[in-house]
Amino acid sequence: MNGALPASAAALMILLCAGWGAGQIAVKLGLDGISPIVQVGLRSAIAVPLLLLWCRLRGVAAWRRDGTFWPGLFAGALFAAEFWSLYEALGRTTAARSTVLLFTSPFWTVIGLHLLLPDDRLTRRKVAGLALAFAGLLVAFADRLGAPSDGSLAGDLLALFAGICWGLTTVVIKASALARIAPERTLLYQIGTALVLVPLGFALGERGIFAPTPVVLASLAFQGVVLAFASYAAWFWLVARHKASALAPFLFLTPVFAAVFGAIVLGEPLTAPIAASVVLVGAGIWIVNRG
Repeated sequence: MNGALPASAAALMILLCAGWGAGQIAVKLGLDGISPIVQVGLRSAIAVPLLLLWCRLRGVAAWRRDGTFWPGLFAGALFAAEFWSLYEALGRTTAARSTVLLFTSPFWTVIGLHLLLPDDRLTRRKVAGLALAFAGLLVAFADRLGAPSDGSLAGDLLALFAGICWGLTTVVIKASALARIAPERTLLYQIGTALVLVPLGFALGERGIFAPTPVVLASLAFQGVVLAFASYAAWFWLVARHKASALAPFLFLTPVFAAVFGAIVLGEPLTAPIAASVVLVGAGIWIVNRG
């Protein structure tokens, strides 16, 4: 397993963060016509057949008796819980507060792996780099975090729980038999389990698809094909081959990209702190990965 990321892996991580940042805009557009929990499940419904086809083309068996069922199911449950909690949080607290709390996930990942994996220990340099990258995230949203919350403590706790679930998902993958199987199979456990959110959303009284405009349907297609299938397959490929502590600081770029795309697509203001945050996050990434 590699330490510092090679340039190709770093470039792929930046591309993934840009895609996930655009995904936040796609979700926001999709909510105009599809209720949240059902939307999460539907994107998995799009991604699962694509992933099965991809596995067939690559000769990857979708199912094997190799001891991965229970950790795979656990990782899938964490994945589903993450998105359920995040969408519930967005209904109770501000988007800025939810974003910052969600992106505490790298800290939960590196702490968990520090305790479980001897080859991915935290060092002072890694802690300093992560702290600097997270400071960049706080700077990006400083102008919004100071505003009075229009939600509740429950919303903040749900967003924090979503970040914990995300971090623990990576820990489960790295510290279990999932680390030794094809990334496609790891992803299949994730998005396959998330399919239960479709009937669950309806059981909880959601409307489902109530305004299927072209923009809403394009948003759902982007989430299913690009995010839930292509980007997550690439992410799990990286997780299987590189140390989580090297990947973690890149994740703080995602909300920065979301702010930039929000300005381009939705006309949201793009402030000077965003530029400053890019510098801080970039510095954190360099500190963690310098060889």
